[in-house]
Amino acid sequence: MKFEELGLETGKTLLLLPGTACTWQINFAMVIDDLKERYHLICVNYDGFDGDNNQPFTDMITVTEKIEAYILQYHNGRVDGAYGSSLGGSFVGLLVQRKRIHIDHAILGGSDLDQGGKIPAKLAAGIVSHFMKGATKSPKKKEKLMNLLQKALGIEMTDETAVFLDQFADSVASLHPKTVSREFYSDYITPLENDIHVDGTTVHIIYARKMGEKYEQRYLEHFRDPDIIPFDMPHEAWLFSKTWKQPVLEAINNLMISDQKGVSTL
Repeated sequence: MKFEELGLETGKTLLLLPGTACTWQINFAMVIDDLKERYHLICVNYDGFDGDNNQPFTDMITVTEKIEAYILQYHNGRVDGAYGSSLGGSFVGLLVQRKRIHIDHAILGGSDLDQGGKIPAKLAAGIVSHFMKGATKSPKKKEKLMNLLQKALGIEMTDETAVFLDQFADSVASLHPKTVSREFYSDYITPLENDIHVDGTTVHIIYARKMGEKYEQRYLEHFRDPDIIPFDMPHEAWLFSKTWKQPVLEAINNLMISDQKGVSTL
């Protein structure tokens, strides 16, 4: 695990948690400079994404415990906000659910929150791992992975999108071969409770409507009275599309500057 702190020295703290098979450097590449101007950032690279190719991803709970330990040691157990992109939103949910650190604004971005048993998890993880490992073998297979990601995310192939997907595919090539499958598998089988609620914490959802209505229903099941902020965009498009970048940045800024009411459970 690696943590890197950037941005304002005394600004509000914002924990950044990347999505599947991503480092924070790639996940937030297009928006990191904007975020640095507004917040004190705590950027996380999980086990398997920290440059140690001998150590693959462990599991969701082990990584969550390491995040908690860091925030307890260096930030007195509290952050103003946490943004989890896609799979990173599962970590945000776990951090709120476990109540070992306090987050004023827990923000999930484009998280699908898929959950299921071990057998379908192994099958799905194997498929995902197969396509991602294939990207390391030839330019043709790398292009195939990029096209699959484009379709899965429901995004148009623009110059901006192509840069993001190219960086993503290159990053996958540098990972331990077990990292992506373990990350996907562990996320799928690690339960997130229903009706999660913590006094003093507001859960916000950057909801990409083009993902589908079933995801909004999941958010309402897992969290009590979440603040759902809808955008008519594909999955996490604000991270690689100038069209959505400023609107979502402003939405995050508006909620981060709002006052929290309620008493922390810490």
